[in-house]
Amino acid sequence: MSAVLVINSGSSSLKYQLLEMMGETVLASGLIERIGEDAGAVKHTVSASSTAGNVAEETFRGSEPVADHAAAFRVMIDAFASHGPSLTENPPIVVGHRVVHGGKRFFEPTVVTDLVKINIQDLSELAPLHNPANLDGITAAQAAFPDVPHVAVFDTAFHATLPAAAYTYAIDAELADKHRVRRYGFHGTSHKFVSEAAAEFLGRDLEQLKTIVLHLGNGASACAVDGGRSVDTSMGLTPLEGLVMGTRSGDLDPAVLVHLHRRAGLGFDELDTLLNRRSGLVGLSGRGDMRDVVEAGDSGDEAAALALDVYLHRLKHYVGSYIAVLGGVDAIVFTAGVGENSVAVRGRALEGLEWMGIRIDPQRNESRERGPRLISSDDSAVAVLVVPTNEELEIARQSLSVI
Repeated sequence: MSAVLVINSGSSSLKYQLLEMMGETVLASGLIERIGEDAGAVKHTVSASSTAGNVAEETFRGSEPVADHAAAFRVMIDAFASHGPSLTENPPIVVGHRVVHGGKRFFEPTVVTDLVKINIQDLSELAPLHNPANLDGITAAQAAFPDVPHVAVFDTAFHATLPAAAYTYAIDAELADKHRVRRYGFHGTSHKFVSEAAAEFLGRDLEQLKTIVLHLGNGASACAVDGGRSVDTSMGLTPLEGLVMGTRSGDLDPAVLVHLHRRAGLGFDELDTLLNRRSGLVGLSGRGDMRDVVEAGDSGDEAAALALDVYLHRLKHYVGSYIAVLGGVDAIVFTAGVGENSVAVRGRALEGLEWMGIRIDPQRNESRERGPRLISSDDSAVAVLVVPTNEELEIARQSLSVI
């Protein structure tokens, strides 16, 4: 067996997946939520191949207090012992960890050492909601699995290939360098997986392919990929910049913050909450779920209709700019929750680009087929795809490659 355990640790949650890497299959997955609260929520799903060749899943749920991440790992290990598969029979040979921010220090999967942990902690000022929680997960996992290597896989790493012209902000250079202000980009694990999967699906050489990946979930980002290398991306110093998201504003004139501070009396914490929690689709329509926004807009809700228009306008803006950056495009790929499931968003996102040879086939777009699929018409000069992302598998692959 060549099992890899993948960990995604949040401030109050622990998401995990055990994969068998010979066939790249999921053996089990789980989610422990409300860590630190009186009653934690536990979900553990076991996968098993049926006689028909399909994958059958059985899910077990429970509720119990989970004091901290160390306790969450004990709950996870108990779930494996009670419901399977056995960690004794499927021992992980490496534990892979998602870490959001690697700054300029980490540009590839890295075996966790004490020095690496110090650096992850130091980079927490760039991702205060993510890196400390990621580090808590690493520390707890090392205690739970002390005899196997642990590997950190960074969301920012794929964007280490950005040229200086793309990652540099036009502010005082000395100040920016002192405080590490630059574009880092995020969702890199997803962008890497999806761009490679798209090349494989098309039967094209990755090094010859110009691709725009649209990772559209509650958090959303676009990435221009040239020959397998990220050359531009929409998120910046933090995951706030770029596309309109569920609760985040995306691009904004910085003077808006100065104006709201002066005129509305909003302090820094209030502005941070505004941009990250009360903006995006929620701010415009009161709804953060794209399904609800589309349904309300179709039913005549003007605020929801406008929210969708703003979302699509920003999306099209980035597609056009990245075609210019790449000097053309071979494939545009939709992925993540909205990208994989919203017929309306996919159908409207590229409207008006037919003159560039980008054409969606309505029937293909409306298909509920799962897995990678083509949704462009036969006469489209650009392949438009839907490719489900699989960040856990990508983290497992990268973790395995290190050892």
